[in-house]
Amino acid sequence: MKTLSTRTDTFTDSVIRRMTRVSLEYNAVNLSQGFPDFDPPKQITDRLAQIAPEGPHQYALTWGAQNFREALAKKQKHFSGMDIDPNTEIVVTCGSTEAMMASMMSVCNPGDKVVVFSPFYENYGADAILSGAQPIYVPLVPPRFDFDADVLEEAMKQPDVKALILCNPSNPCGKVFTYEELKVIADLAIKYDLYVITDEVYEHIVYAPHKHVYMASLPGMRERTIICSSLSKTYSITGWRLGYVIANPDIIDRVKKVHDFLTVGAAAPLMEAALVGLEFDDSYYQELQAHYTHMRDLFTDGLRDIGLTFTNPQGAYYVMVDIGEFGYQNDEEFCIDLAREVGVGAVPGSSFFREDVNNLIRLHFAKKDDTLKAALDNLSGIWKLKK
Repeated sequence: MKTLSTRTDTFTDSVIRRMTRVSLEYNAVNLSQGFPDFDPPKQITDRLAQIAPEGPHQYALTWGAQNFREALAKKQKHFSGMDIDPNTEIVVTCGSTEAMMASMMSVCNPGDKVVVFSPFYENYGADAILSGAQPIYVPLVPPRFDFDADVLEEAMKQPDVKALILCNPSNPCGKVFTYEELKVIADLAIKYDLYVITDEVYEHIVYAPHKHVYMASLPGMRERTIICSSLSKTYSITGWRLGYVIANPDIIDRVKKVHDFLTVGAAAPLMEAALVGLEFDDSYYQELQAHYTHMRDLFTDGLRDIGLTFTNPQGAYYVMVDIGEFGYQNDEEFCIDLAREVGVGAVPGSSFFREDVNNLIRLHFAKKDDTLKAALDNLSGIWKLKK
């Protein structure tokens, strides 16, 4: 038999989803894979029930239903201030995972390089490799997860660098980039003529006093920013796989073609139902922020009471916990023991870092109060793992 693809021979399975399987095996409270255990807004699910008998049930327009794109453009303008043409600047995708992949394939040629902050969501490195590009990693240094502007510039000015990937708010570390930090990135992107591909799925999950700033809204960045996002986290519909790309018309024209051959189109009935969410007023987003702030505080207060060291997230719904004092040399081994012996599922931090980091694990708190309290009750026994 001939050899298989060499570009994928270094891939492993998703560590995040592997840890979900470990959680299921040991009947642990799954705080590894980041999905809520509470329902989406009732208005959205009620609309889905109405659509079930009446449709639409056939293909929507490849780059997204017209009414969905118009509502998305209106919502985006409300929050970012940017005028967006729903016909020439938006592609609706099957989740933000496809949005990122379609964007990377539209931008990168084999041999190009892409700058990625580390720690990073595990798909980014794989997306670069699948696009034929080489990822270059720039550290966000724990516990504050700040970056060194000089190190960033050294990476961005290398030959053949085409783009930088920016997750803001960040998965896994919960960092919200300040305007000043974004300005540094923007100035360097302009200086070295790079695209910035943003992952902004947690744009509405930000904790006061921090604020989400859209990279595309910075001076000179509207034309060179490619926004990748989804409805998954904002409306608690991770299984619906509704994402999107927003960019200038030349980029979107290319993304449309890549998307067409990747997945053809997003699910027509789900777009029609989720349209209700895109039309929510500001009170929904205020309640969402209050809800997640409550969950964060409940969970982090519990971690503090247990005596664990962690970084308080500024956005998203993840906590990085320092396990250095437990004496493990391998953080995945710790996570397996945590699931088996303590009853809580977590993700080893090493799966997010390019650097040699083995003292952090990621827990998520997008859960009902009862689930978080059960997890904290189990975590109170974590000290039995100390060697």
